Amino acid sequence: MTRHEPGDLLARRYLLLDPLANGGMSVIWRAFDQSLQRVVAVKVLTSSLQTGLVDRMRARSEARAAARFIHPDAIEIYDYGEAVTANGEVAAYVVMPLLDGTPVAERVAGGPLPWPQAAAIGVRLARVLAAGHARGLVHRDVTGENVLLTADGPKLLDFGIAAWAGDPDDDRGTPPYVAPERLDGAPTHPAVDVYALGVLLFTMIAGRTPYPETTWEEIETARRTSPPPRPVGAPQAVASLCQRCLDPDPSRRPAASEVASALAAALTLPRRLRKGLAIAGVAAAMSVAASALVWFEPPPEQAGPVVSASPTAAASFPAVESSPVEARTMRQAVDGFHDTLDTDACVATDGDVALDLKQVLRGVLVTPGQEETGLASLRRKLTDREREGRLAPGCRSALEVSLNEITAARRVP
Repeated sequence: MTRHEPGDLLARRYLLLDPLANGGMSVIWRAFDQSLQRVVAVKVLTSSLQTGLVDRMRARSEARAAARFIHPDAIEIYDYGEAVTANGEVAAYVVMPLLDGTPVAERVAGGPLPWPQAAAIGVRLARVLAAGHARGLVHRDVTGENVLLTADGPKLLDFGIAAWAGDPDDDRGTPPYVAPERLDGAPTHPAVDVYALGVLLFTMIAGRTPYPETTWEEIETARRTSPPPRPVGAPQAVASLCQRCLDPDPSRRPAASEVASALAAALTLPRRLRKGLAIAGVAAAMSVAASALVWFEPPPEQAGPVVSASPTAAASFPAVESSPVEARTMRQAVDGFHDTLDTDACVATDGDVALDLKQVLRGVLVTPGQEETGLASLRRKLTDREREGRLAPGCRSALEVSLNEITAARRVP
């Protein structure tokens, strides 16, 4: 295992100052970039690349691919390199901006999160993963340490050491989040990220990981025969979704895009409706909403309807184009936008902001021929209000889903 000390210099450029976080795969350092005279974050892999040229070439290829992956909720990659340590090993490192925030792991250490907050974080992470999966990238280390809660919402670290889908598996990963098929040497697949996301979602809601194993040796000897657990304290639809993500069979796990849509649907259900319905009724309503919404919202830069990684899931979610009777009417979609502002996710929204958003939407819909431009403008307004701190990230995600419903309703004859 490669180790560094404060004062070490990587590539004659990055001066390591002090460690910020330790994960199963790497250590994040606060460092000083002597070339550009700025403070940065440097993530150094704890495993050595001394094993051979092929591994080093793969690491470079993965980092270059990840550097081309730009997403607002993924940390930008400044640089990638390899450095010889004091004991002669070769260590890979990734350089990123140094952001002010709190790792989810640290937040959960203080107690579980309210389920709407956990679901809002899950929506953002699932969308990042869906975008990466659409490009063939698999993160492989989605953990509480690799998600940073910032003023701009959750940010996912470590796409700089992602892998191509289909690559041979390696030992990168944090044991509690490692999918069971990885123990059998299965090739890298997006389903391993969905499993890790399920572990993280469970952990945020329950305040603990779903399984007690914390080391590679423990998870290799674990014998699990019962169905995956459900987190206590979340609606049945969210708990069931979490359980599906933890399914030991990767083919039965939902796609990341499906997870994003289902969580957003749960957040969108009006608070007064959640309180007035029995648990079974709420679960049924969420299930219907999720099956519709998963087709309204393809992942970023992916054309066409979302295709689930699970054959059974794909058969259960027909595309909107082939089932127009399932699409919401424009009136229902607009009412849904208004109802969203009354959900738990939006309960803290400034009253002036809520009124402004409703008025802007009304103006969009009464201006013939300008709907598409107007909806795009409204989406930018959501981004601006979130950046100003006047709109919670979960509320913005839920409102974006409602706008997707309005867009879909416009296309239905």
